[in-house]
Amino acid sequence: MRPQFTSPDAHSSSPAFSSSSSSSSSDRRINALVRHLDSSAMDPNNNSSISASPTSAHANSVFAHVVRAPEDPILGVTVAYNKDPSPAKLNLGVGAYRTEEGKPLVLNVVRKAEQLLVNDRSRVKEYLPIVGLADFNKLSAKLILGADSPPIQENRITTVQCLSGTGSLRVGGEFLAKHYHERTIYIPQPTWGNHTKVFTLAGLSVKSYRYYDPATRGLNFQGLLEDLRSAPAGAIVLLHACAHNPTGVDPTLDQWEQIRQLVRSRGLLPFFDSAYQGFASGSLDADAASVRRFAADGGECLIAQSYAKNMGLYGERVGALSIVCKTADVASKVESQLKLVIRPMYSNPPIHGASIVATILKDRDLFNEWTIELKAMADRIISMRHQLFESLRAKGTPGDWSHIIKQIGMFTFTGLNSEQVAFMTKEYHIYMTSDGRISMAGLSSRTVPHLTEAIHAAVTRVA
Repeated sequence: MRPQFTSPDAHSSSPAFSSSSSSSSSDRRINALVRHLDSSAMDPNNNSSISASPTSAHANSVFAHVVRAPEDPILGVTVAYNKDPSPAKLNLGVGAYRTEEGKPLVLNVVRKAEQLLVNDRSRVKEYLPIVGLADFNKLSAKLILGADSPPIQENRITTVQCLSGTGSLRVGGEFLAKHYHERTIYIPQPTWGNHTKVFTLAGLSVKSYRYYDPATRGLNFQGLLEDLRSAPAGAIVLLHACAHNPTGVDPTLDQWEQIRQLVRSRGLLPFFDSAYQGFASGSLDADAASVRRFAADGGECLIAQSYAKNMGLYGERVGALSIVCKTADVASKVESQLKLVIRPMYSNPPIHGASIVATILKDRDLFNEWTIELKAMADRIISMRHQLFESLRAKGTPGDWSHIIKQIGMFTFTGLNSEQVAFMTKEYHIYMTSDGRISMAGLSSRTVPHLTEAIHAAVTRVA
């Protein structure tokens, strides 16, 4: 039974009750308690005296055995960059858009949406449902699949708001580990560094399929097909919807169709990671073509979405997990189980970022303004690709650098090895991941010459 507390007002009828008398009474009780503790501590025969416990201030830490973990290979690049005092330093490791001036960007349309939310006095800060903001979920499904998508029209898709793309992958992974008969997921080699950790901790067994060909710096399409063909029936396959991270190498539409036919014929379950819709080509529809191809064939699939890149909502952690099912009844049951995954994980998602997205997606004018700003970001990255390629060609840097303009999205897989990367960091204060991946969004017209000099020196001086 809960203790019952009464307000001081309940005693106000008594003339003896006052703040001063209450204060002095409390002081007397505290002084008596102090005297009692002091006398107990001085009594050697008192067995109830307080002794040091393993968690007391005077004992060694119970966590003394914990070893220092290594820095995250991607986020650690920024840590090293921040410690470098050189004015010439350049961070090409960060997976976030930068302006021509090298500054973070908040989209104008995002500021407008936030202002609308702030001005709406009817808005409250109550908990969202476990599955998140309803408008956000519906609009996110339409954005990735298209409003006329059969799964949407037939109500056989369930969408839940998650903590950006990472959270969407984790929730999807845990759901599959609990409710899908095959617990092996195949991920491309290479892939985003966090994929293996996310799916392993979700309870899945992670294997890889060939994807990137270092010799051509393009897609190893035959290797991809061979590995998926030999995967056990029913295995889960992670597919990057567009702008493959870290290589920037995507299949063509014809190759996507061959992948789709193979996946369906082998009974594999596709799990799309869509982190760059609209951010790769500048077209929301073009960047969703691979996902829509699978969703339209009547089969089932999972889709993780992130609004970090395409709306610049990195720190808001806004994402969605959609699961396309065979029937509306199955979709409803799947959603009920997704709730059981989410509830003990983070209970329910945050409201602010999802409200920004929903405000933009449901307003025609704001949506059109967003597509213009989105294309401007994509176009600047494409421009940086061409500037770097032309600069290296003009410099006469050995090798074929055409992959820079053939690849797409935020990242370029340069082909530089770890020794060359280390050389560029030491001699030119240029920071990137050790596999030679650079963020094109971190470049500007001002820094392209500096990067060109560093690449040229690395290629000519370091094997």
